[in-house]
Amino acid sequence: MIKKLLLILFFVIIKMSAQDQKPKFAIGFNYGFGSEFKNKDYTFTNHFYKLQLYYKLKETKHFEYEILVQPEVNFGTHQLLNFYFVKPEEPDYIEKRAKYTQLKDIHEYVLNVGFLVRKPISKKCSFYLLGSIGPMITDTETERMSDGFAFADVLAAGFSLKVKSLQFDLRPSVRHVSNAGLGSENAGYNTKNLEFGISYSL
Repeated sequence: MIKKLLLILFFVIIKMSAQDQKPKFAIGFNYGFGSEFKNKDYTFTNHFYKLQLYYKLKETKHFEYEILVQPEVNFGTHQLLNFYFVKPEEPDYIEKRAKYTQLKDIHEYVLNVGFLVRKPISKKCSFYLLGSIGPMITDTETERMSDGFAFADVLAAGFSLKVKSLQFDLRPSVRHVSNAGLGSENAGYNTKNLEFGISYSL
C-alpha cells in the first residue's frame, strides 16, 4: 500500500514539474496585407498567408529569444507607372514598356527564417522585434525583377497577447524582395505590411 502511494506521489510530482516548464515550441498562422511605399514608378499590393513555427532559444530576466520559421504564400498585383523606367538602350524596349505597364498578378512562395527578441511587459503581454530572410520563387517577370529565384527580407515589430496556450499577434512590418543580382532585373519591391496571427504553444 505504501509503495503504491509513493508511486502515485512520484507520478504526481513528475506531472507537476512538467506543467511548470514553459513550452519551447509553438505553431501558428498569420494573415497579412500591404502595399508599396509611395513612389512614381510602380504599384504593388499584396496579401499573404504564413505558417509560423516558433522555438524559444533562451529566456533571461528581461528578454526572450526565439527562432521563427515561416513558410509563406504571397499574392501580389503589380503595375509599372513610369514607362521611362525601361530605358531605350534595352533590347525591344517599346514592346517591354507595353508589356510591363499592364497590371500583373504575381505569386511568391517563400521560406523565411527569423530571429525574434521579445520583451514581456506582463504575464500576458509582450513586445518584440523580428528580422527574417529567406529564399523565394516568384512566377512573374516584371521590369523590376526577373521571375524565378529571389530573396525576401523582413523587419517587423509586434505586440502579443497570451491567453492560456494561445497567443495573438499584431505585427507591422517592412519587406524588401530582390534576387541579389542573380537575374537580369533586380530593382525589387519595397512594401509596408500589417499581419494578424494566432499561435498555440505545444
